[in-house]
Amino acid sequence: MIQIVSWNIAKRRKPWKVLAQMAKEGNVDVALLQESQDSPPPISLNCFQYDNQVFWDKKLYDRWPLVVKLSDRVDIQWFPQVPPTSEVQADTAGASGIGTSAIAKVIPCATQQKPFIVASMYARWMMPHPSTNTKWMVGYADTSAHRIISDLSAFIGHDNPSTHRILAAGDLNSIWDEHKMTERERTVWARMEALGLEFLGPQFPNGRAAAKIPSYLSSDTKNVPTYYTTSEKPLSATRQLDYVFASRGFHKGISVEALNHPEEWGPSDHCRILVKVEE
Repeated sequence: MIQIVSWNIAKRRKPWKVLAQMAKEGNVDVALLQESQDSPPPISLNCFQYDNQVFWDKKLYDRWPLVVKLSDRVDIQWFPQVPPTSEVQADTAGASGIGTSAIAKVIPCATQQKPFIVASMYARWMMPHPSTNTKWMVGYADTSAHRIISDLSAFIGHDNPSTHRILAAGDLNSIWDEHKMTERERTVWARMEALGLEFLGPQFPNGRAAAKIPSYLSSDTKNVPTYYTTSEKPLSATRQLDYVFASRGFHKGISVEALNHPEEWGPSDHCRILVKVEE
């Protein structure tokens, strides 16, 4: 079994220490991080291996998705990012968004498990074009989410989803709700499904439910809070922004849990998502 943690660490230093402790205790093999610094604090450098090669000037953005190796139970083949041309080299990945994804191959060691592709997803907010004259200056996250999906599409070469072994996890900055989500958000889940990527949650009971269901969610929602605002604490959090998807068929051997109880939340405004790959 390979254990993976997906975590938006909000450019903070303390999460790196938590990851180092998890690695020391043997509780996790791979980290899919969002909003990381370009490099971890010096005290933690010896604990981690990762690649962050991109083809643009890193001054354009300061919050990076990363795939980080945390144990010797796996080897990692990172795919440096290159422009999304019609044909890329086998050891690279085309990227159409800045700071939206990191993709790598996980190769289990000393087990019968087959390698699989992982993607750390961060659907960063994109402001509307000035021509819109909109007052909604925060922008939309689905703009980045669709770029991530387009880049993942290059790793899907057959109609049969069972021929693929892809795991994608991270912060989509969207709120899943079968009945109340916006049409723009719904298109993200629809495209994932069309590519044969099953939505794995996390959903209740694989995580603590919100103490009070907010009005923007259905009364029977199974969402579990994974993010709290500056006016909230882990106990009062209501928003789920972090999700996991996997290739249909491959997904049957994967379990997902939100570590969102207050005592296990961790030093970020997002909680950790624990993913166990058993096959």
